[in-house]
This record gives sequence, structure tokens and C-alpha cells, in this order.
Amino acid sequence: MENKVIYITGGTKGIGLGIAETLLKNGYRVAVSSRKAEDVQRAEVELSRLSPDVLAFTSDVRNFNSEKEAIDKISERFGRLDVVIANAGMGVFKPVDELSLEEWNSMIETNLTGVFHTLKASVDLLKKSQGLYITISSLAGTNFFENGTGYNASKFGVVGFTQAAMLDLRKFGIRALTIMPGSVSSHFNGNDPSEKDLWKLQPEDLGELIADILKMNVRVLPSKIEIRPSRPDQK
Repeated sequence: MENKVIYITGGTKGIGLGIAETLLKNGYRVAVSSRKAEDVQRAEVELSRLSPDVLAFTSDVRNFNSEKEAIDKISERFGRLDVVIANAGMGVFKPVDELSLEEWNSMIETNLTGVFHTLKASVDLLKKSQGLYITISSLAGTNFFENGTGYNASKFGVVGFTQAAMLDLRKFGIRALTIMPGSVSSHFNGNDPSEKDLWKLQPEDLGELIADILKMNVRVLPSKIEIRPSRPDQK
């Protein structure tokens, strides 16, 4: 692990928090961000119980300068950055004729422009570490569905963006990949996780997947990974 440092956007709850918890348990140093100060404070307390090597702060992936400041904080605290996990995301699900301009723009700015801002802010440090850049897309990035125009568009975009970035960055020793989860038990879209979600992927499942990826030889690049519940019939 060599004291590797990992930055997770949207890392204070749901998938991001589950990934952070798993990676801390595996001995990595972890920084997490969120737009909401109260989520940052709660996550910092929770994660610090697992390891002292935690940094939590507010940042808005829709704003490039905010993400640049986030990377500066990580560099100041840890002196390096090895892995970036662009996880922050949101969704609004309604027919296209009912989708507002604000809802469309919010999804595109967060889910798609946000992953660009995070990469743009961190790429110099990733070049130094010959690190790993991971986007959390969705099976909605390859499977379209009713009421999903904005979300589908953003997640299809994340997949295309990451695959093209992979080709641009591999000559620097940076490995870029996207993970495309199916149904996950999380707080996404106002869900309150409970026993009814036990058939779904759990946030720690994504964490374990990423921990396994980090153990792979650097000559290996699983550039696009689909992961889904094995028994959706049990819902």
C-alpha cells in the first residue's frame, strides 16, 4: 500500500462512505468531500474511529476552483495523491417533458462536469504518483430507461469521458477506469436503506472491489467494470 492516499468525492455517505470505510480498514489514507458541512462533520467523526489517517472537508465538484482547493488540502496534509474516486452524483427521474432546465443542468454539472473538474484538479499529482483515476458511473451509463433522460445522459457521458481519458493518460502511467454499479443500497434519490435493500449491492461491496483493484499489478487495467446484484429476484 506504501501509505497511498485516496480522495473520494461524495465520500460522506452511501457508496462513497462505504468505499472510504473499506479502504481505511485496508490501511489506506483517505480524504473525503461533500457539499454539506454537516455531512462532512458526521463522516469525519465516524471515519476517524477506524483510522487517524482521515481528512474530510467541503467541496463542490460543480466548481473547479473548489476542487482545486480540495486537492491543495490533500497535498498539504499528506504530501501526495495516488487514487482519485470521482463518486459524487445525483439524480432526478421524471419524463423528459416534465424535466426542468434546473434539474437537467444540476445532473450534468454534478455527474458529468464534476468528474472532469475532479480529474483536471488532480491530474498533476496523479502524474507524479502514476496513480489511478476511478469514476463511479452506473449501469444507467449503458442501459437507458423511462424517466431517465437526464441521468442516462450524464452517466453515458461519464463512461465515454473515462474511457477517452484512459487513452489520454496511460502514457503518463495513470490508469483510468469506470465502475458501473447496478442497484445499490444507499441514500441515493432519497432512499433510506433498510432490510428491504438487502438484495442490492451494499456500499462496502464497491469498497472491496476497489481494494482488489488496488492490489492488481500496474500492468493490469480493468477499464470498464459492470457490477450488479446476483439475485435481483429476491427483492
